[in-house]
Amino acid sequence: MANVEVSLKETMASIEGALGVALVDYTSGMALGTLGGGKDLDLLVAAAGNTDVIRAKNRTMEMLGLQDDIEDLLITLGSQYHLIRLLKGRGTTGLFLYVVLDKRNSNLAMARHQLKRIEEALEL
Repeated sequence: MANVEVSLKETMASIEGALGVALVDYTSGMALGTLGGGKDLDLLVAAAGNTDVIRAKNRTMEMLGLQDDIEDLLITLGSQYHLIRLLKGRGTTGLFLYVVLDKRNSNLAMARHQLKRIEEALEL
């Protein structure tokens, strides 16, 4: 089992093209941990902003009467993928992993696979 710091490091090391990663509590919008990013990628701002995305999608699903769970959300930009994976394990309710990928140097299918594996190993 891996803690937050180990999980963030594993994400950056195992996902090709990863530019930054955050573990976020979407009930508060607070990042519980970040790694990577930089002056052009403020992960704290992104964590708070993507919390609104999750909340909006949950409201929409509720209005549509969808009785299902979100696995992940993908936002595709010109040069980046922003991947949000909602965590479902014990003790992870209300959390998501957020990873930003360089579109030119990443494999989206492998990134999703790795995030699932990292989620399964994460222990809070």
